[in-house]
Amino acid sequence: MFLAADWVVKAVMIGLALASVLTWTVFLVKSVEIAGLKRRLRQDLDAVRRAPSLGAAGPAHVLGKALIREARAELELSGDALSKDGVKERVAAGLSRLEAGFARQRMTGMGMLASVGATAPFVGLFGTVWGIMNSFIGISRANTTNLAVVAPGIAEALLATALGLAAAIPAVLMYNHFTRQVAGVRAQAGDLTSAILRLVSRDLDRGASALARPQAAE
Repeated sequence: MFLAADWVVKAVMIGLALASVLTWTVFLVKSVEIAGLKRRLRQDLDAVRRAPSLGAAGPAHVLGKALIREARAELELSGDALSKDGVKERVAAGLSRLEAGFARQRMTGMGMLASVGATAPFVGLFGTVWGIMNSFIGISRANTTNLAVVAPGIAEALLATALGLAAAIPAVLMYNHFTRQVAGVRAQAGDLTSAILRLVSRDLDRGASALARPQAAE
């Protein structure tokens, strides 16, 4: 059926098949990525919650390390600040910036899923319309309405629509699934940020901004 199709319909089918392959590739990569992120964020959150001070906090993974480093840097720069509230606001602003960047990175690949889900049915429909037009041209040239003449061309055309739906439906489901998963990861990142801010507040209330430095260096 594919081999007998018009070159335009063939191009549509190949494009839709490639889109489907990319969709499933994104699904596998994002599934592994998000599962790993959730595990690492959970470990970092446990480590921060157990720490009595910012200097004692030792998260092991990328986001946790970056947040702790940002908080320590701001506390060291603000060591002679008169307003604790101002220090807390600056730390919170820095952590929010890092958290927002982390959230943006998690959206990688989502745009492709959304694009495939939105456009694949219409691309398939274009292939169908083109194939049916060719079928009608074939009917006029053969000067017959015999089903044996009409059916192959229409079947080839409808295959393009089927491929479009086969690419679009999983892409939409995957997009919705990963939207929920990314929201969960962002919530975990927010919990980690809040836990670090509590350590900052605790250290400031103790009047010990020096605790922002790792205890090993003291």
